[in-house]
Amino acid sequence: MDPKVLIDTVREQSIDIFDRMFRAVELVQERLNRACDALHSAQAPYAVVGGNAVTAWVATIDDGAVRNTRDVNLLLAEQDLPQATVALEKAGFVRDMVMETVVFLDGPNGKPSQGLHILIANRKVRPEYASPTPTVDRAVEINNKRVVELQALVEMKLNSYRDKDRTHLRDMIQIGLIDASWPARFPPSLGERLQSLLDDPEG
Repeated sequence: MDPKVLIDTVREQSIDIFDRMFRAVELVQERLNRACDALHSAQAPYAVVGGNAVTAWVATIDDGAVRNTRDVNLLLAEQDLPQATVALEKAGFVRDMVMETVVFLDGPNGKPSQGLHILIANRKVRPEYASPTPTVDRAVEINNKRVVELQALVEMKLNSYRDKDRTHLRDMIQIGLIDASWPARFPPSLGERLQSLLDDPEG
């Protein structure tokens, strides 16, 4: 779409773009807080993974390097999914399936892209991945939330290795969370991916 048309539409409809932008970030945080509180109250083990986990770890060193993310990714053990479902539905989420992934929409009109995306612990997300997701006990508590351990998070990012995963890995390298000793911690195929980013972070 023509950028000028977009700007004209914003002006005609009196849309506050910056308010919309900041509100989108707040809504992600609100969903994360609500989901974690619900699971904690129900004593359903979980771990925050994905972009929010990266944000939490990056913020331990440099809050200026934090990136926003639009969805919430949670790790659950398969046997805990029924218990977690009850807890999350009481908190206003609606369970759905999107491309064989369990997603909890934020209300009946919620968008999958803005929901809670559930990964099952100790299972390969895709058959070609070098390793499965971590177990739920591989988590640390950060500000009353269970966040996946750093090494487990890095391994998940190396398995996925999409553009955003490489960006997250570069962020962690640049602030010193990951260094030259890390490639040896992973299966060879994943270690090679990490080594290539260490050798050429801008590549």
